[in-house]
Amino acid sequence: MTPPALSYRPADTSRPVLDLTLGDILRQAASTDPDRLALIEAAPPGAVLSGADRTDRTWTYAQLLDDAEHAASWLTERFAPGEHIAVWAPNLPEWVILQYGAALAGHVLVTVNPAMRDAELQHVLSQSGAVGLLLTDSFHDTDMAAAVERIRSGLPRLRVQASFTGWLADIRRTTRAPLPSVDPGAAAQIQYTSGTTGTPKGAVLHHRGLVTNAAFVAARAGFPRHGTWVSALPLFHTAGCDLTVLGVAANAGTLVLVQVFQPDLVLEALQKHRADFFGGVPVMLSALLNHPSFDSHDLSACSAVLSGGDRVPPELIAETERRFGVRLSVLYGQTELSPAVTQTAPDDDPDDRLHTAGRPLWQVEVKIADPRGGDPVPVGEPGEICARGYQAMLGYHDLPDATAQTLDPDGWLHTGDLGVMDERGFVTVTGRLKDMIIRGGENIYPAEIEAALLAHPRVRQAAVLGVADPHWGEQVAAVIIPADHADPPTAAELHAHLRATLAPHKTPRHWYSGDAIPANAMGKIQKFLLRRQIGHGDLKPLP
Repeated sequence: MTPPALSYRPADTSRPVLDLTLGDILRQAASTDPDRLALIEAAPPGAVLSGADRTDRTWTYAQLLDDAEHAASWLTERFAPGEHIAVWAPNLPEWVILQYGAALAGHVLVTVNPAMRDAELQHVLSQSGAVGLLLTDSFHDTDMAAAVERIRSGLPRLRVQASFTGWLADIRRTTRAPLPSVDPGAAAQIQYTSGTTGTPKGAVLHHRGLVTNAAFVAARAGFPRHGTWVSALPLFHTAGCDLTVLGVAANAGTLVLVQVFQPDLVLEALQKHRADFFGGVPVMLSALLNHPSFDSHDLSACSAVLSGGDRVPPELIAETERRFGVRLSVLYGQTELSPAVTQTAPDDDPDDRLHTAGRPLWQVEVKIADPRGGDPVPVGEPGEICARGYQAMLGYHDLPDATAQTLDPDGWLHTGDLGVMDERGFVTVTGRLKDMIIRGGENIYPAEIEAALLAHPRVRQAAVLGVADPHWGEQVAAVIIPADHADPPTAAELHAHLRATLAPHKTPRHWYSGDAIPANAMGKIQKFLLRRQIGHGDLKPLP
């Protein structure tokens, strides 16, 4: 009997790994296209560092490299190569200039979510070993400078704190200094994981992985050379500062950087700059499509949309393609993999674009593994998604035990995500290994139940998770956001809906409703917070 095909794809080596640093990719673009627009700021009037007289500031590649080299010189006056420099700010051109400057100076950039509160900020700055911090004075309702002062006594290693206000003028007055040679395999960034299961860990990512991955994602999605890419993705995440910033630079394109995600601001930027490309998480796409002015904007120049970060529902993919008039490219990955692993292409069959996360990108091996032993499972069977290749993180900063649990001795990075692979190598993500519910010895996958709940017309959002049960070990619970809060579905109604398509043991025993499903900045649901809310009695049971 022929053994079953296994869920394993060797690396496609038809495209080379780029042995370049972040600084190299900027220097290349400035050499080939010095006068091409590299960066355009799109900010609402009166926004941080961008009042009405400063909105839509622009840089050519020559100007961007010049500012980045001055920033690198400013940094070398204050820090030694390899030291960790944190940035705490929204999407600003100064952020991008600092990113390139740190790379040219051989420093490691620590990216910090501007929404963090005092305790979260202290954890990241302390755990990362940051010796410098650049920040905006305030953002939204947060006095950021005051927040740092409140926690400063608990940060003995932090030597230098500087505001982005006036920073450009300051670095432009700095005398140029000799810059070091930087190894493409050296650490470039410490990116803190999304925190969907608890305290974030700092993934140490290297130049080679970030540059190559960004170039591969842009190529798979069909981003054209010299194209224009509009993005409001947060720069503190790999999707913003790496896939987007570096993907544009690898093609000597133009990045229109939207300071804060506002649908009207993004739509205006897409129209005004005749953009070829938009990248955004699913919640951003939904907000754009639902905005009352969407159909009044001319988006005819747009050739592709890129999305990921969380499950992209087939209905959203179909609506995006229809109303944008483009093909949507879906990617799957995680911070620890710089970050993309699989991706759909615009010319993939419609069924693959709608229902899978695509095939592995170039130069990465992917397997769907048995979580108990690590061997590939037969094609079509669920298991843990594992990847091995150039893009894997160097490790979690100062967390050797956590690193060993994620990167095995054979170089496989265990994502903790569940998925299946078909015989062609297309991967479908089915949930999180830690989210898998074990009820009386039966493995239950929440994503399957969530998809069935979302098919109910009176359910807008749904999250399914396991809660402790003295008899079964775990019991299935569901949290739903009704389409109409004034007329929510009943638990009996949803139970009957699920029983029509799912086995009895998969039907939730506990039903709750809420105002919102908690998610991080990239749109990933934080089920640990839902579990906490249920434990504290903060969610009301469905009638």
